[in-house]
Amino acid sequence: MGFFITFEGPEGCGKSTQAELLYRKLLGLGYPVLLTREPGGTAISDEIRRVILDPKNTAMLPLTEILLFAASRAQHVGQVIAPHLAKGGIVISDRYADSTMAYQGYGLGIELQMLQTITGYATGGLVPDLTLYIDIPVEVGLRRRLKLRALAPGQTNRLDLKELEYHRRVRDGYLKMIAQEPRRWVVIDGLRPVADIQADIWNAVEARLGQAANHRVALSLPGS
Repeated sequence: MGFFITFEGPEGCGKSTQAELLYRKLLGLGYPVLLTREPGGTAISDEIRRVILDPKNTAMLPLTEILLFAASRAQHVGQVIAPHLAKGGIVISDRYADSTMAYQGYGLGIELQMLQTITGYATGGLVPDLTLYIDIPVEVGLRRRLKLRALAPGQTNRLDLKELEYHRRVRDGYLKMIAQEPRRWVVIDGLRPVADIQADIWNAVEARLGQAANHRVALSLPGS
């Protein structure tokens, strides 16, 4: 049994940086850890990612977007995430199924139960053990994305073109999901220095890994 960690948050929150730092930390400590991302994570999923995020695809319908994300995720889970977890490894994913609920569900207003059904089918019901949500005001995140686009115009994606209210709905959606399932989520203040954020994330991960290890030992004790 492995351990599945996901990073979520609004655009520009810094989660990709923190996912990389956590990966290096765990790798340095000798953990069998894998870092991946969504949409993407496999050759096929990366092809789908290019279609989803291409700024030229402004005609894409919400249902098309949902099904493309689900297809990418199904390949990702089946080819990468589930096999590594089955070997007892740790998987860190930069975004996962909660992004669909936040962006397509709360952001686009797609019916949540339908999204849960599609996502559950695509993932085989795989839910993260720990989800780290890096929270920042959407205006701050979009300013960060704007600066990135100025430095690297090729980094613009289709979601960057959405209106401010859309991104506010996405963040509100995350906060609702956290309130519904507080034991899985850890909220991190993303406005602080990178090192401070990293320290909070490590404290959360270290505690959860310790709990998971203790649970597995208890299950293996004779007579338990």
